[in-house]
Formats: sequence, structure tokens, C-alpha cells
Amino acid sequence: MSLPGPSLLKNHYWFLRHGRSIPNESGLIVSSLSNGLSPGYGLAASGFIQATSAGELFLKNIQDSGIPARNIKLFSSPFSRTRQTAEAVTAVLTQHKLHPTIEFLEDLRERFFGSPLELQSHDHYPEIWKIDAQDPMVGSEGGESVADVAIRVIRALLRIEQEVNGHAVIIVSHGDTLQILQTVIAHALSGAVTENDSLQSHLEEAINPAVLQRHRSFALETGELRRLTQSAAFPTVV
Repeated sequence: MSLPGPSLLKNHYWFLRHGRSIPNESGLIVSSLSNGLSPGYGLAASGFIQATSAGELFLKNIQDSGIPARNIKLFSSPFSRTRQTAEAVTAVLTQHKLHPTIEFLEDLRERFFGSPLELQSHDHYPEIWKIDAQDPMVGSEGGESVADVAIRVIRALLRIEQEVNGHAVIIVSHGDTLQILQTVIAHALSGAVTENDSLQSHLEEAINPAVLQRHRSFALETGELRRLTQSAAFPTVV
């Protein structure tokens, strides 16, 4: 993907939400790092199928677009459900004699919804999103706000941009985390870019209520792979 004018991003990006997980099937919120790392909260059987399909779709994407396949890297949340998703994608690509690598970044972890909601029912999610709509700078009791997550995903993206250049990058993460990441990237790429602009400054401008309240518009289904593209005037995530 070539972006019009000076580009803030040095890599080609795809976002991948983990495949359907055991917490998805059980209807549980599993958002703490300690619980998220547990193998008992990894992918369900259908999630492995979704992850494999995502790997095949990514392969088709790079073949159709002509992006060189020699430089592929996955950056993933360390949670078991994202780790297993990234590994399934890597297995598909390896079967086609490609050589992707995976790096696990804690800043890509699930949004922590607070100890009172941990291991509770998914039915609480609408309560959280209601808070987000009212003020994304405030989280649920003991949990991360949208702004809190935005700060760490910006940090993750800047690290990725420092580490690799000209790569096809797959970011494997979670629903809210990826929604928020897409929101800040979309805002960063929506304005005019000059040669002297920095990615960090454009991303940090997104940390305000008017922008962050939009994060639900970038929702992903489990196992959904989405490529970041840019139109002439405004970035579109398709």
C-alpha cells in the first residue's frame, strides 16, 4: 500500500482479532494479564479454524497486492488466545515456505475491565461501552479507560515502527484494544502530513474525548483480519 504524499507509517498493516476463545464460549470476561496467560482461557476449537482461515486470507492479500512476502512479522498480545491465533497464522505461512516471526508485546494485551468484572459475565460489556460513550477518559471501577489503552497501543505502534521497515505487519490482539488502535491510527492519518511531521505527535492528538468516543465503529468479529488502507483524503479500514 502506498500512501499519498509523505507517509507517517513505514509498514503495511493488518489487524487480527483472536479467534473464538473459551471465554467467548463461556461468556466470561477474561481481561487480567494473569488470567489471560492461562492455557485454560485459550482458543476454542472453532477459534483455531478461524485463525487458520485468517492466515490463508492474509496470504491471498499479499499475493494479490504484490507486497513482498520476504518480510512478514506478527506482533501479538501475550494472552493465550492471541498467542495461539498468531501461531496458527504463522503455521499457515510457514507451510507456504514463508518465514514470519512473532513478537509478543504486553502493550497489545486485552483492555483490563477491572477486578469487580473479572471472570464475570459478558453481559457487563454494554455497561462499559456506555461509560466509554459518556467519557472515554474514565474507565469502569478499577479498569482501564479508552484513553489508558490508547496510550499503550500508541507506545506499541511506535515500537513496531522503530523495529521494522517495509514489512507486512499483522497485529494480533483483542476487540477493544484493536478498536482503540484503529481509532488513533485513523485520526493520525486523516490530517495533512508534511515531511517534518512525526507519527507520535499525530497519534497523541487522538487522545481526546471526541476522537476516542468513536472506537466502537472499528469493531472486529473474532478471527477477523482487516487491512489498513488509505484513501486520498481519509483512511479507511476494510
